Amino acid sequence: MVKRNAFYAQSGGVTAVINASACGVIETARKHKDKIGKVYAGRNGIIGALTEDLIDTSKESAKAIAALRSTPSGAFGSCRFKLKGLEENQREYARLIDVFKAHNIGYFFYNGGGDSADTCYKVSQLSEKMGYPVQAIHVPKTVDNDLPITDCCPGFGSVAKYIAVSTLEASFDVRSMAKTSTKVFVLEVMGRHAGWIAAAGGLVEEQGIPVVILFPEIEFDQKKFLARVDAMVKKHGYCSVVVSEGCHYPDGKFLAEQGSRDAFGHAQLGGAAPVVANMVKEALGYKFHWAVADYLQRAARHIASKTDVEQAYALGKAAVELALKGENAVMPTVQRVSDKPYKWKVGVAPLSKVANVEKFMPRNFITKDGFGITEKCRAYLTPLIKGEDYPAYKNGLPQYVQLKNAAATKKLENFKI
Repeated sequence: MVKRNAFYAQSGGVTAVINASACGVIETARKHKDKIGKVYAGRNGIIGALTEDLIDTSKESAKAIAALRSTPSGAFGSCRFKLKGLEENQREYARLIDVFKAHNIGYFFYNGGGDSADTCYKVSQLSEKMGYPVQAIHVPKTVDNDLPITDCCPGFGSVAKYIAVSTLEASFDVRSMAKTSTKVFVLEVMGRHAGWIAAAGGLVEEQGIPVVILFPEIEFDQKKFLARVDAMVKKHGYCSVVVSEGCHYPDGKFLAEQGSRDAFGHAQLGGAAPVVANMVKEALGYKFHWAVADYLQRAARHIASKTDVEQAYALGKAAVELALKGENAVMPTVQRVSDKPYKWKVGVAPLSKVANVEKFMPRNFITKDGFGITEKCRAYLTPLIKGEDYPAYKNGLPQYVQLKNAAATKKLENFKI
C-alpha cells in the first residue's frame, strides 16, 4: 500500500464528545505510520480543505491528542457549509483535488451529521468522476440522534444526560417553591425534526417528577397541552415542560420560527420556551420560569456520558480501520446487541443510505397522549446516559486542551469560496 496522508474535519454543530472521535482518528492513524503519513485537519471544517487552510496535527504531542478525548467543542473549528452537486459546482471539487494532490491526501474523514454525510458521500465519488483516488469515511456526530442505521449517534448520549439531569434538578427547585411561587418550569432543547433530546427529559418521571414533553413528531395542540399542564399542577402542585425547538403547529409552522434561515436553508429557530410559558400564564395564570439549554446542552463535557465518550472514540478509530481495509463511502455505526446488560458493537453503513436521511422518534416511543415517553423508549435511552467520564480538574475548573493548530505550508494559489 502506498503511504498517503489523511484529512480530518469537523462539521456542523459541535458536541461534548466530537473531539473524542478526533482523538480516535488521529491516535489510530499514528499507529499505522507505514500506511498513513500525516493527518491534516481542516481549519473550520471543509472550508479548510477548500482554502488550503490545513492544520498539521503531527505538531501536537501524544499527550495533547489524548487530551482531546475529554475536551468539548471542535478543537479544529467547525462550519456549516454544504458542497453542491458535482455538476452544479465543479470549481469546488476541482479545488479539493488540487489540495489533495498538493498534500498527498488519500483519506478523507468527515465528522458530522446528515449534511456532513452528504458532503462525504460526494467527496467519495471523486475517484470515479474526476479520476483522483480518495477514500471518504464519514464519522457520525449529532446531538439530534437523527442519523439512520446507527443505533445512536455520538454526541447524543451526553446531551441526553445533561437534559435529564437539568430537568431533574430544575424540577426539584420548582417543587420547593410551588406553594407560593413558580408552578411551571419550561426547558427548551435542541431537535429540529426529531424529539430524541426532548425525550431524555422524560427519564426523570421514574423519580416521581411530573413532566410534559412536546415533540416535533407530534403536532402541537394548544388546548390539549394546556389541559395536560393544568391537570399536572392540580395533582402535584407543579410540573416541568420540556419542549423541542422543532415543536410545530398542524400547518407545519414552528412555535419558535423567527423567519430567518441558516446556512443550510433551514428555518432559524429559537424561542419555543417563552412562547409555551406565556401560553400557560395567559390561559392558566400559573407563575412560570423558562430556560433555553442552547449551547450549554451540547458543550457540557463535565457531565458527559461514559457510554457516549467510548462510542465517539470507537467510531473515530473504526473510521481509520475501515479506510485501511479499502472501504470508501461508508460510515461506522453503533449496533446494539442487548439492553440488559447493555452491549454494543461497531457496524458499518453505506453513505448512499445515510446521506440526507433523518431518523425520527418511533411512535411507540411516545405515549398515546403525545406528552411522554414509553417504557420502550426508556429502555432505549437509559444505557446511553449511563456512566461518568469526568475530565481532570484544576483550581475548580475542568482542564481542557487547547491545541497549537499549527498551519501546514500552503502550496497553491488562494481560493475564494
